[in-house]
Amino acid sequence: MTTISAPSAPAFPQPVKLLIWDLDDTFWRGTLSEGAVEALEENLQLVRDTAARGIVHTIVSKNDFAPAEAKLQELGIRDLFVFPQISWQPKGPIIKQLLEQMQLRAPNALFLDDNPINLAEAQYYNPGLQTADPRELPQLAPLLRASGKPDPTFSRLEQYRLLERQQQARTQYDDNLAFLRDAQVRVELREGKDAVWPDFKRIEELINRSNQLNYTKKRVVLQELEARLEATRLRWGTVRVRDRFGDYGLVGVYALNTFTNELEQFTFSCRILHLGVEQFIYAHLDFPKLQVQGDVATELNQTEIPDWIQLETPAEAATKAAAAPTDPTKRLRILLKGGCDLGQLTPYLQTYQVEVVEDFNYVNDNQVPVHTEHTELLRLSRTLPPEEQQRLAARLPFLDAEAFRPRLWQPGYDALVYSPLMDYTQDLYRENATGLLIPFGGYHDLTQADPAEQAQHYARRKFRGMDEAFLRRFRQEYTYAGPLTPARFQENLAWLRQQLPATVPLILLTGAEVEVPGSAEVGAVARHQQMNAALLDFAARTPNVAVVDVRDIVRTRADVTNNLRHYQRPLYKALADQLAVELAQGGALKRSTLGQVRAVLLDALPKPVRKVWDRLTQ
Repeated sequence: MTTISAPSAPAFPQPVKLLIWDLDDTFWRGTLSEGAVEALEENLQLVRDTAARGIVHTIVSKNDFAPAEAKLQELGIRDLFVFPQISWQPKGPIIKQLLEQMQLRAPNALFLDDNPINLAEAQYYNPGLQTADPRELPQLAPLLRASGKPDPTFSRLEQYRLLERQQQARTQYDDNLAFLRDAQVRVELREGKDAVWPDFKRIEELINRSNQLNYTKKRVVLQELEARLEATRLRWGTVRVRDRFGDYGLVGVYALNTFTNELEQFTFSCRILHLGVEQFIYAHLDFPKLQVQGDVATELNQTEIPDWIQLETPAEAATKAAAAPTDPTKRLRILLKGGCDLGQLTPYLQTYQVEVVEDFNYVNDNQVPVHTEHTELLRLSRTLPPEEQQRLAARLPFLDAEAFRPRLWQPGYDALVYSPLMDYTQDLYRENATGLLIPFGGYHDLTQADPAEQAQHYARRKFRGMDEAFLRRFRQEYTYAGPLTPARFQENLAWLRQQLPATVPLILLTGAEVEVPGSAEVGAVARHQQMNAALLDFAARTPNVAVVDVRDIVRTRADVTNNLRHYQRPLYKALADQLAVELAQGGALKRSTLGQVRAVLLDALPKPVRKVWDRLTQ
């Protein structure tokens, strides 16, 4: 049994692949069943940071499931947990069952719980399990953040979501063979040097990191592997697996010595454990010689040919993947990213069978509106070290820690709808000491304004921290860099597209080009025209990027309210319908009866109430 108890421990005894969280007085402060609990921001951020490095998170907590899940949803963190075990059962046996379901070893899991009895029980049932008291997290967090490897698309998390779906379905069958037949397991093999060479790094990873289904355990170094891939006597092949629950990707590799008819490499990822794939491949190769080394999770035999698995050629697999129908019962999960005026889209989008998640600007503790959608700030939220983010959040009253944690980076969205109007609007300021670009304001050079007059302006708006002393310091530490250039805008959009999973469409909204007489934003229309042209050019040459052109709907001064970024409410309905066309990708989104009723009720609100609603969502 291993306990992490020394705060100064230089590393974990075994790599941590899974973090198991207790909730009450561990993940959050307080006891949920006794009333309100307080979120611990450092824990929320630790989950986000480590999930982006391939560490998987789950929950084992004595609580009622529904309110606990609702709280996690409220915190915007639910989607980063898989296999949550929230009940009043003893934790030791639950963790043992959980590790079996997730096909992980106890030494590769870390259990966090404030109750030492729970920690002892967990270790009793799971020898080798690493455990820690939450008070040790300040010392452990840097080690966890340095663990794993970058996984910006949360691919490892998605693998466990797939496994979770499979395990949930398996419980509905009394007969495992019936489950396997219904699972529709399909195997694609790619053989020969030219076919396997593009997956060189994945092959090396499988050989050197897989254990439970690694039958030969012949570890390799890269140079040796490269030479062996060239060897003519070796028949190399890679194995890809799909079933009705999802695509497992490249999960197996073999190397058959054609002179001796002996397998020199035969290894698989544990994510396809219990599907029979390893026995199917062994049979497909006609049961060659195999010297099994060490313990393996599944024994092979010389007779069985799993008949529930279908072999596909690469061409067949590609054709089926392209023609696969979408699940008619699945609700698209859409992220709206932009200014809070997009909130007026939500009730109209919800008249379709979609789930809408909003990621808008907000007012921070200094009473300053914080726009998190500018692409330069998005880049900083993804690439700037946490300590630098904290420094900027502490020194700039128009930012805070939350500005560097947009929901955009959470996994699980089927589409991103993004309005980049802050790239059109805000000015950039370059920090002299670091060269960092920080967006703020718009159509106004803060470094040229009189600090005393500007401070009075901010005081009238009830902004805190934007006083004369701060403004004078800001003028010394920052240089005005002007608005974002169209070329840099396109670079940032290309970067954003790269951060998203390849299958997630990016739908961009243009800006209106409507003159607003008397506006303080001088040159705004020309600026919008310039940036719209850059956006359309980028979209035209970038795969899986679509555009909903606001200019087709917002055409006159009467169509906008106080500025050219805020539209009359009925126009958001037209925009929502255009978005639905893009989201359907050639099909048609089904309507939601409940959503349609809600939209009708909203439209029926008395005019004064509607004005309040519109003001709150702009």
